[in-house]
Amino acid sequence: MRWIGLTGGLGTGKSTVTHFFLKMGIPVIDADKLAKQVLEPGTPGLNQVKLAFGPEFVQADGSLNRKLLADQVFSSPEKLLKLESIVHPLVQLEVKNQKQWLEDQGTNWAVYDVPLLFEKNLQGQFDQIILVTSSFDKQLQRLKLRNHWNDDEINKRIKAQWPLQNKIALSHHVIENNGSMAELEKKVATLVELLNDQV
Repeated sequence: MRWIGLTGGLGTGKSTVTHFFLKMGIPVIDADKLAKQVLEPGTPGLNQVKLAFGPEFVQADGSLNRKLLADQVFSSPEKLLKLESIVHPLVQLEVKNQKQWLEDQGTNWAVYDVPLLFEKNLQGQFDQIILVTSSFDKQLQRLKLRNHWNDDEINKRIKAQWPLQNKIALSHHVIENNGSMAELEKKVATLVELLNDQV
């Protein structure tokens, strides 16, 4: 089974590209979703966060206080590393299991959606890499609309990622998302056709 990495900057529209892949019958494993799952109430992951960061990071209903944790880790590289050392091994194990299951089903190719693919130096794991890009203005517009973040918060988070230009040089396929949803879907369909032809 060919293993295709999907990545992009914040607010470039990677989740929408994922949606189109799924709509077209392409299996997608989503790193962000798995990172949330491994910190659900009652999980060993959440218990490790509580021990490492303190009981105030778990709310009265037993769920993770994501806002408090995000505020902490995005202003401290050490705390971000501490969180990643808890979350990443748990996510990797889950990905390994899901990938194996897809292979056992006879899947030709599958997509692994990883926001920090290049930042975490994971490019060697993939047969090909797809990058979703868009203009900085579009990123800002989408993040304000979707996350209600202010400019300072957006800039802080975008700066925590590699510049898109650096990622373009290392990607096999680049989907530029500055147009309409229909245009984006068409680009994804063209890419699916191309990747199916390579099987």
